[in-house]
Amino acid sequence: MPQFSEQFLQELSERNDIVDVVSGYVQLTKRSGSNLFGLCPFHSEKTPSFSVSPDKQIYHCFGCGKGGSVIGFIMEIENLSFPDAVGFLARRAGMAMPEENDHGESKRRERMLHLNRDAARFFHEQLKTPAGQTARDYIARRGLTARTVTNFGLGFAPNTWSSLTDAMKQKGYSERELFEAGLVRQGKSGRGVYDTFRNRLMFPVIDVRGNVIGFSGRILDDGEPKYMNSPETLVFSKSHNLFALNLAKKSKSGYLILAEGNIDVASLHQAGFDSAVASLGTSLTDAQARLMSRYVSEVVIAYDNDGAGQKAAQRAITILEKLDVRVRVLRMEGAKDPDEYIAKFGPDAFRNLLEKSENHVEYRLDSLKANFDLTSDEQKVAFLKEAADIVAQLPGAVEREVYAMRLSEQTGVPRAAVLDEVSRRRKQRARREHKEVQRTESRPVRVAEEPLKGVRIQDTEAAAAERNLIQFLCHDPALFRTREPPDAALFVTPEFRHIYEVLSERAKRGESLDPAVLTGELSSVEFGMLTTMLNAPTELSNSEKALEDCIYILRKKQHGSGNDTDLSALQKQMIEKKGYGG
Repeated sequence: MPQFSEQFLQELSERNDIVDVVSGYVQLTKRSGSNLFGLCPFHSEKTPSFSVSPDKQIYHCFGCGKGGSVIGFIMEIENLSFPDAVGFLARRAGMAMPEENDHGESKRRERMLHLNRDAARFFHEQLKTPAGQTARDYIARRGLTARTVTNFGLGFAPNTWSSLTDAMKQKGYSERELFEAGLVRQGKSGRGVYDTFRNRLMFPVIDVRGNVIGFSGRILDDGEPKYMNSPETLVFSKSHNLFALNLAKKSKSGYLILAEGNIDVASLHQAGFDSAVASLGTSLTDAQARLMSRYVSEVVIAYDNDGAGQKAAQRAITILEKLDVRVRVLRMEGAKDPDEYIAKFGPDAFRNLLEKSENHVEYRLDSLKANFDLTSDEQKVAFLKEAADIVAQLPGAVEREVYAMRLSEQTGVPRAAVLDEVSRRRKQRARREHKEVQRTESRPVRVAEEPLKGVRIQDTEAAAAERNLIQFLCHDPALFRTREPPDAALFVTPEFRHIYEVLSERAKRGESLDPAVLTGELSSVEFGMLTTMLNAPTELSNSEKALEDCIYILRKKQHGSGNDTDLSALQKQMIEKKGYGG
């Protein structure tokens, strides 16, 4: 297994905050204290017992016993080895892998970026050839200018099997490198390769550092799929990147416009709306939302004006509002998408639309209203119940009052009745959340007192002493610097012995006990045990004496409990040697 430096692993952990990483997979809710809780992704449960500690940068499930650092979480959730999980997080944070530790992975990454850049140049040059006429015609039909083509680096993938392959081979790239970059695919017979992108208008995907990390290709005939993206590679993850963010991050508008397609984005930029971005062929992901929140505090959703677009907008609202991002939604009457709207009505009309765009509450209520016939009393009541639930979630009393008044005007129901329903729904929600908090807060305490998952305790007194020693070592390593650490051979429980060996050896060498640096040295089961101990209450007020108590218990176990004379002599020896007992 590659050995990564302590400094590298600590930096990796710092640049991949465990709450941010875990939130991409688990919906976390703030609870009392500093920990956050959610439903465990590793086993089925109805009551959240999965805990994430921002302070300790660890996760632990009190139900199934799994736990670890941010690296360990990625190992478990993505089913990756330790070095692969390190590489995954390094790519997420834009960190280069140390060459001496990854057997050349950083060189492979750099080489892949060079290959992607050369491929982008190849596609761009092909746009100017006679074969690129179909792509130029399509660009003209969509109204894109030569400047926009250059700004976005648009290109053309010829309708051949090996044009890109042959060109890149001439530059010294191998078929294996092309395959790893997702630019070629293997033939059905397993022999040879062929170009992934053929007869497509090519959009290079460029990250915020200016690297070409992948491609998105739009078919130029009636073939399928209509859009094709690069597969996941060493440098590209479509769920963690946004098309045109490299350009939009420079905008002075103060917000990002989230569109559905690459053409929409290019058209918006061309019309002067330089903050437009798009997700890459998928619905908005949590990771993409967090990426946007790093640059702006407001997002305007400009999805297509059809059923699928409205559904995607609702999902995007749900994701974005968790991040304390202000969300507005465009309604484009008379056009199906921003590109068509600008073509029909012009940039000024779109700018006016932006200024009058609805906040997400208005959008959700209007979208909900479209599903009901408000001339029917029965449907009116059903609408108000669902609408009241939306309004009840608003944090401010003034906001709730305003939207309750609007619902009253729309339905003819007295404002007081609407407010009563909102209040009732809010109280119901508060009661549910309170009960959930009580269950969540009490569950970890109860479970933490149970035997550790995966451990067969042979001697409960010895195991308790061993756990205390490990806790002391983690919470106050200085205790072990003023004395010779107890020998691991004293430990009765094998799993605890190995955890202690790893920790004490690092402490002797003056090395960090940060969870990130321990991930490669402890098994997932052992790390689960360690995080259970780290989450359990630890009394450090009289730790010197408590430490000696633990040592005495383990030495007593080692010498056997049948000889009181020997035990008395041992205790006397310890008192004289350590000043213990006073």
